[in-house]
Amino acid sequence: MELIEHGRHAIDLLTTPLHLGLGSRARPVQGFAWDPEVLGAYAAAVAADGGEGRMVMIFDGEGAGDHWERHPAGDEVVVCLRGSVKVVRPVDGVEGASDEVVLGPGEATVNAAGEWHAVDMDGPARILTITAGVGTEHRRRM
Repeated sequence: MELIEHGRHAIDLLTTPLHLGLGSRARPVQGFAWDPEVLGAYAAAVAADGGEGRMVMIFDGEGAGDHWERHPAGDEVVVCLRGSVKVVRPVDGVEGASDEVVLGPGEATVNAAGEWHAVDMDGPARILTITAGVGTEHRRRM
């Protein structure tokens, strides 16, 4: 995993996230993977940005999300680019009771800092996320 200082080429946000840091810096995250070692390296590389750093990614998917997540360091923006997605937030932390927002192409919602949420994709869908770069927590969805 490496933050590229001067990315003046096309970036595929499906495979290479973009880190937005202090001083309005934007750097591609080359070699990113959802692997504990890579995530640790990413967190260390962007630690100086603290809660102000953001990761921008695009995800393709289908079906219900398999985990809950939250971002204590800051708000997250979820934008539907294609298909239909439902952002689910447990009410008072109870998984059975939820607040749901359905998004179509071009629509967005904000998950407040520290708020547990999951994303369900109704059929093939694509989302863009802008997420606090450090401190994200996950737990298995029942």
